[in-house]
Parts: sequence; structure tokens; C-alpha cells
Amino acid sequence: MINEIKQDAETRMLKCVEGTKTQMAKVRTGRAHPSLLDTIKVSYYGSMTPLKQVGNVSIEDARTLAVTVFDRTMIQAVEKAIMSSDLGLNPMSAGATIRIPLPALTEERRKDLIKVVRAEAESGRVAVRNVRRDANSDVKTLEKEKECTEDDVRRSEDEVQKMTDAHIKMIDEILAAKEAELMEV
Repeated sequence: MINEIKQDAETRMLKCVEGTKTQMAKVRTGRAHPSLLDTIKVSYYGSMTPLKQVGNVSIEDARTLAVTVFDRTMIQAVEKAIMSSDLGLNPMSAGATIRIPLPALTEERRKDLIKVVRAEAESGRVAVRNVRRDANSDVKTLEKEKECTEDDVRRSEDEVQKMTDAHIKMIDEILAAKEAELMEV
């Protein structure tokens, strides 16, 4: 029973790390990356559809993304969705392809983005700690129900703490890499 709790905690902690990595990928650096547009949804015949289901997002050069729309009638809707997103991008259409130049980041904007990235990392750490708390309380519940001993609880808490430390270290490494990427000129 304790092993199931630990495996569940491990799985949930990995999901927290992946979620943090996904959130940080959305933060724009100076380089073009297709995942920048992952959050954009386009009105496609009345329903909101993710951009990557309406067109193909690719990297044209270091500072330009290209979106090739599958249905030419959707070009206007895709441009509108990109413009209205909170990314601050200005798309330009050329035939069936929409080019999205990424403006260079200023020093002030980089520092703001680092604050955002640090906040994302902290929320990831908090999520991992919440998983630890849940796992420990589940084990303590087992102890109260006389399904495990006090030694089992102590051992389990130590192992869950080691898991927590390892996952928080992963988040810190992701944060360090993202900060370095943001400060590159």
C-alpha cells in the first residue's frame, strides 16, 4: 500500500515538473520556437481550435515563425487570433503562409520575463510540495488504521522527501536553463 502511494506521488511530481517546463516554454525568448503559438486558439467554423490543428507552424529563421494554413479561407482568422493573443506578435500574410517576425527583447523586458519564469518555477515547487504533503498524509492515515507501523511511516516520509528534493532540483535546473536562454543576446 505504501509503495502505491509513493508511486502515485512520483507520477504526480513528474507531472508537476512537466507542467512547469510547458509553462516556461510559453515564455518568449529572442529565438523563434513553434511552441510559442501552442496556446493560440482560432475560431474554426464556430469552435475554438488550437492553431496547430488549423495550420503547420515552422521556423523560418532565428527570429521568424511561419504558419502554413491548411484552409486558405482561414488565413484572416489565424492572423486575428495571433494578433489578439497576449504574445505581442504582429503577423504578415503572404499567400497561404503567415510570417510572424519576433521583435528583439530589450534588457528591461528580459528582466520582466525572468521574474515571470521564476514565478512559474516557484509555483512548480509548490505543486511538488503539495504532492509530498498529500503522500505523507495518506501514509499517516494508513498508520491510524493500523495498516503500517511507525517505522514504515518514517521510512516512507524520508523516501518521499528524497523524491521531492529530486523533483525540485529538476525544476531549478529548468529555471537556470531558461534564465540563461533569456539573458543571451
